[in-house]
Amino acid sequence: METSSAPDSGDDEHAVIAHFRLAADGFGDADQRERVYAAEEVMAAAIDMAGVGEFDGNEFGAGEVVLYAYGPDGDSLFKVMEPMLRGLPFRPAHVVVRRGDSASRMDL
Repeated sequence: METSSAPDSGDDEHAVIAHFRLAADGFGDADQRERVYAAEEVMAAAIDMAGVGEFDGNEFGAGEVVLYAYGPDGDSLFKVMEPMLRGLPFRPAHVVVRRGDSASRMDL
């Protein structure tokens, strides 16, 4: 599904934003957080090695975790991150790939 993003200052930075539902409200349980942290380390290293951007971190809360990565090409960034994102077991989950002035959402 292709959607337009809200107008902004003209920034054409691309992003991958992944949303995962956790089993518990709040910040999820300790095991879930550890799995996310381990996947983040692998993703950050893969993104760096491929030279497609940077992993920017996470937000835990309200029973979900959101992961953020930014780079010059959202599709290349997602291609590098996809195996690790699909490897996380938390569902439902979806990813938004932002490409400058447009974005697409896909379920994992």
